[in-house]
Amino acid sequence: MASSLKSDLILGIESSCDETAAAVLRGPKQILSNVIASQVPIHRRWGGVVPELASRQHILSIDTVVNDALRQSGAGLDELGGIAVTYGPGLVGSLLVGISVAKAIALVKGLPLAAVNHIEGHIQSIFIEPDEVPLPMMALVVSGGHTSLYLVEAQGRYRALAHTRDDAAGEAYDKVAKLLGLGYPGGPVIDRLARSGDPKAVEFSRPRMTDRTLDFSFSGLKTAVLRWVQAHPEALAGEPAGGPVAGFEPRMASLPGTTGRPPSGDVGEPASPAGETSQQVLDLLASFQETLVSYLVDHTVKAARLHSARSLGMAGGVACNTLLRERMRDAGSTLGLPVFFPTPILTTDNAAMIASVGWHHLQRGQTAGLALNSDPAARL
Repeated sequence: MASSLKSDLILGIESSCDETAAAVLRGPKQILSNVIASQVPIHRRWGGVVPELASRQHILSIDTVVNDALRQSGAGLDELGGIAVTYGPGLVGSLLVGISVAKAIALVKGLPLAAVNHIEGHIQSIFIEPDEVPLPMMALVVSGGHTSLYLVEAQGRYRALAHTRDDAAGEAYDKVAKLLGLGYPGGPVIDRLARSGDPKAVEFSRPRMTDRTLDFSFSGLKTAVLRWVQAHPEALAGEPAGGPVAGFEPRMASLPGTTGRPPSGDVGEPASPAGETSQQVLDLLASFQETLVSYLVDHTVKAARLHSARSLGMAGGVACNTLLRERMRDAGSTLGLPVFFPTPILTTDNAAMIASVGWHHLQRGQTAGLALNSDPAARL
């Protein structure tokens, strides 16, 4: 079915987890606004996202976020050509908030509605800024909730090659940080502190799948860190009992039309030293990160070779990790392939990536009805 959009302006809404986000794009690439309201201060005391608290906060924030996105873009609801909203995967209560608002606007304004898979949004974030990305691309989606490999064969055509069997990579970061009393989210803190440690100090083994798939598993690595901590109680003497590293504040990413908290790998410099972290703990963090990052990169390289990829891409909050970016660039250089990363603000959960996917869906006439519901376990 051909597109019948009255304009190229698309409102995107994202509420799959703990970020309330709205964005307005002109076409699939021109970001007019990208507003993100973070819930990190709410969930920090728990060391992770509490689903009920997340959905309640979405209800409180979403009207303001959508209105801010429209105001910053200079567009009114009557000027929109369509609406795109995340329907899954994610937390059911959080997803329903965004879906309800999107359906209400679509109904009142008579606008077409696009249902967008959250993972497709992350992959699409890789394509927003570059003029051209050689396909097929091997895409690693790595965040607090997802760790997957996809072969992107064409716009809107993906082949799932691997998923995590248990924890996601970002979840492993958060759980290790919580274990060591480093606060939430764990990614930025560990990324920074690991730079002062010896990545060879603690030997961690990588999981190996007996079925020879490219799937990931991080629960064993997380458990190995726990065992190390239990065996070295002296290393944590004097460590902070919880909360963020002293003085740590993430740096705001700068991109025209964007506001909000940067993703969990966009690490700002702390205003003061990071407490009294022992060298043993710094070495532990460096070894943990070295193992996790090399595991991610090695699987991506293996998949790229198996499927004759012409480029590498990486998206999701953990894609901001400095060591992971460095190692993926090195891997691309070894393979002779270009490597693409989104701007940091586009790696976190955001609505610009949802609007971009939605534009493509609506151009192809792929619309969702007002019976649209959430699918917390949606697969791409």
